Amino acid sequence: MKKRRGTGEAPPEDSATGQGDLFGGALGTPKKAAVVAAPKPPPEAPPKPAAPPAPSELEDVSAALPSLPGAPSRSAPTRTVLTVGELTQQLKATIESRFPRVLVRGEVSGFRGPNARGHLYFTLKDAEASLDVKMWASQAARLRFALRDGLAVVAEGSVDLYAPAGRYSLIASKLEPEGEGALALAFEQLKARLAAEGLIGDNRIRPPRPLPFLPRRIGVVTSRTGAALQDFLRVLHSRNPRLSVLLCDARVQGEGSAEEVARGIERLSRTDVDVIVVTRGGGSKEDLWTFNEERVARAIFASPVPVVSAIGHEIDFTISDFVADWRAPTPSAAAERLAPVLQDLEYALATWSVRLRKAAERRVLELRERLGSLRGGVVDPRRRLSTERLRLSDAEDAMTRVLRQMLRDHRENLRAHSEHLQRQRPQARLAEQRARLVQLSARLKDAVRADVAARRASAAQARLELERVSPITQVAALRARVAHQKARLVALEKDTLASAQRHFQRLEGRLDAMSPLKVMSRGYAVTFRKRDGGVVRSIADVQPGEVLGIKFANNGAKTLQSCEEIEATVTTVKGPVDC
Repeated sequence: MKKRRGTGEAPPEDSATGQGDLFGGALGTPKKAAVVAAPKPPPEAPPKPAAPPAPSELEDVSAALPSLPGAPSRSAPTRTVLTVGELTQQLKATIESRFPRVLVRGEVSGFRGPNARGHLYFTLKDAEASLDVKMWASQAARLRFALRDGLAVVAEGSVDLYAPAGRYSLIASKLEPEGEGALALAFEQLKARLAAEGLIGDNRIRPPRPLPFLPRRIGVVTSRTGAALQDFLRVLHSRNPRLSVLLCDARVQGEGSAEEVARGIERLSRTDVDVIVVTRGGGSKEDLWTFNEERVARAIFASPVPVVSAIGHEIDFTISDFVADWRAPTPSAAAERLAPVLQDLEYALATWSVRLRKAAERRVLELRERLGSLRGGVVDPRRRLSTERLRLSDAEDAMTRVLRQMLRDHRENLRAHSEHLQRQRPQARLAEQRARLVQLSARLKDAVRADVAARRASAAQARLELERVSPITQVAALRARVAHQKARLVALEKDTLASAQRHFQRLEGRLDAMSPLKVMSRGYAVTFRKRDGGVVRSIADVQPGEVLGIKFANNGAKTLQSCEEIEATVTTVKGPVDC
């Protein structure tokens, strides 16, 4: 343990643990986490104006300050200086251990939806403060309602302090809307979204489809061991034991049940069933929540065959009831709607068979009576045929006369056109046009040849002009000039360098000649005082008993420090004499 300079006491050791490290223990602060948010203390009286500190308080505060150099020694403890990282780590350990699980009420703000990884980031705020909240994707996937700005929620989680940024936040594991349950909010939000898309409500895209009067096969999606299936089959077969039922076993509550129900609807829709019944018995809202899932609602809407929803009891309503083509209050009611009583059907069939036979007999009698009445009014077809033959012969004679007249008119027109064509003599006009075409073709060929010759001459002249003004010759001359200037520059650089070296050598010789080491090498020495290093130039610079240093320049010495030195003590000082 090191002792403080100027005192004979050692400083007290710092505590290695506890929150006393945050304040150095100088003011006697207890080692509890007083810097983190603690439960709100009971209200106190309004604070009074701060009074001037007493002399004793000033002494306590100044006792924690280190002593200044040269100040009187005092027995005072030293203060502890923490790095930002150490302070943050101690705060992090204190806060996270103090608040491992908290419930916080506030209003959602700054929510922009899940990020690319599915995490939720938002702020909880009230009139006094705000708190950053993070919810990881694994927890966010379990939310049964859509989060939005302005929603009052109660968040459950733990407080976390992010050391690099020095900010604390709440890691939420559960969110509940304040004032209404999460299931009710999720139900209303999904209902509103499906209504906006046209799956339910008055503006639904596809109206409810009619159910078949007597389905050949009924598809049922429910649990094989559920009481709802037994009630449905019991009522169905009691009314009509001949109906065929195709069951798709699926869990109707719990994790993953919505996917099984939706998959069962899709599988049954690809079979030969005429209608699909989605059913289960009664239960709490949580038990029936499988049929409030969006996955099930969209599977029902996408089914190509009608779907009957028979969920719970008559007072239970689910999203599936709104999307389905028909809602049954109970599984038994669904069976009654889909299965007419077989005896009633047979009785009605026998009744309609008797009525149909009697109606057919009455219709046959009516048709026979009408046939007899019509037969008396029919004329002999042979007389009618003779009349039609006479009328056809008169029409044929009239048509022959008209055709003969038309033929004579066409012959006259043809004769007139032939005479006009002979007068025009198209063969002569064609020969004249051919001769003119040959003449124009010869003139065109001559003009083309002359134009080609003129263009070739112009191109040759342009080529000659281009060769005269070509930059190749100028480039070659400039390159030769650049090479000449470069050679002159190199020679000038060499001459300048040689001249500078000669000048440097002359200066070096003059400097060497003026060097004190040269003078000392000829037998001279330099004397200086040892106490202050001053050079002795006269006897006035020394006193008897003073220690002197005498330096000699040996061979090879480059500086005064490398010279040989003799120490001597002055015994007497004499006056000036002739040297």
